[in-house]
Amino acid sequence: MKAAIYGQFYHDNSGIYIEELLNVLDSENIEVAIEENFLRLIDENNEIKKNFQHFKTFKALDNSYDIFISVGGDGTILQSINFVRDLDIPIMGINTGRLGFLATVHKEEIRTTISRLIKEEYKISQRSLLCIITDPEVEELRGNNFALNEIAVSRKNSTSMITIDTWLDDEPLTAYWADGLIVSTPTGSTGYSLSCGGPVITPATKALVITPIAPHNLNARPLVIKDNTRITLRVSGRADDYLVSMDSRLATLKNNTTVTIKKAPFKTKIVEFTSDTFLKTLRKKLLWGEDKRN
Repeated sequence: MKAAIYGQFYHDNSGIYIEELLNVLDSENIEVAIEENFLRLIDENNEIKKNFQHFKTFKALDNSYDIFISVGGDGTILQSINFVRDLDIPIMGINTGRLGFLATVHKEEIRTTISRLIKEEYKISQRSLLCIITDPEVEELRGNNFALNEIAVSRKNSTSMITIDTWLDDEPLTAYWADGLIVSTPTGSTGYSLSCGGPVITPATKALVITPIAPHNLNARPLVIKDNTRITLRVSGRADDYLVSMDSRLATLKNNTTVTIKKAPFKTKIVEFTSDTFLKTLRKKLLWGEDKRN
C-alpha cells in the first residue's frame, strides 16, 4: 500500500498524533509520502522526534497511490481535492480540530483506524463535484476549475448589491439582486449554503442547491435542482468586477463574463467507517445535540 499525507496547519499538540500516524504506517510497511509544505511545517515544530529522512515528499500525485490521508478538518479535505483531482484516490480525513462531516476519523483512534483501513473494513462515499467554465476564459481557472462544496459568485470592492441573471439549461430563471449566489453540492449543503438558509441534503442525493446570499428580492429562496442541470450566470453591478470562489479558492471576473456551472465529469471518494456516518455527524453537529443512541 502507498499513502500520501497532507495537512494545512499544525494545531496545538498535533505532533503526538502525526508521529503516531507515521509510526503505525511504518510498522505496517506502508510506503509513505508527505506533502512538501506540510513536512516543512512539521519540521518547524519541534514536538516530533521521528526521523523523516526515509519518507518521500510530493508536490503532485499520480495514480500509484492507494490512499490520501488528510490531517486537519473538513477545510483540509477541500484543499486535498487539488491534489487528488480525477485520480480516483480515496481520501481519509483524520480530524485534529472540531467535529467534521468529511474528516470523521478521531485523532485518538489512529492505530485502530489504520488497522481497519488495511483490512478494508470501510465503505467509500462517492461525492459529486462542480466545475466552472467562463466566457471569456480566465487564466486563474485553467486546470483548477472544480469544487467539492460549492461555487459562489459575490460582490467585490463595493457595498452595493450585484445583479445575477440566472439560466437553467438555457431557460431563464430569474435575476437575483443580492450580495452573491451559491451553487452547492450535497456535500457542501452543510457549509456556506446552510449558513445562508439553504437545506441540508444527504450526500448520495442527485441534486444541487442554488442559494442567494442576502437577497434584496425577499421572495428569493434556495432552490433544489437536478444535479445534471447546466447553470449559467451573468453578473453585473456598480463595480467593474466580482469574485468567484471554488471552495476556498478565489478568482476575479469582469462584469458580464458568462459563467457556466455544472457537475464535474468525475467524483471524489471519501473513506467512511460505519461508526462515523453522515447522519450520526448531522445529529451531533446540527440537529439534536450530542447523539444519545451511539
